[in-house]
Amino acid sequence: MKAIEVFISGIVQGVGFRYFTLKVARELGIKGYVKNLPDGRVYIYAVGDEKSLEKLLEKVKIGPPLAVVRDVVVREAEPKEFEKFEVRR
Repeated sequence: MKAIEVFISGIVQGVGFRYFTLKVARELGIKGYVKNLPDGRVYIYAVGDEKSLEKLLEKVKIGPPLAVVRDVVVREAEPKEFEKFEVRR
């Protein structure tokens, strides 16, 4: 298992980005969470196999229809245990 942190900037809040990420992550069997950051970015902590994480990144680089993704920063992270993928506030 591998873990990544993803910071997404652009028009990514108020456009359904967190629920889009939730749906994609659950379809791929990824665990972790997504949340809005106070600075307008979206943060994702994701744990899964490398192939699933790559597919998640492909999807979030595009985002839901109303989003405009300007930048995606990915960092490796320490894997933590999660039961599922969820939206946090």
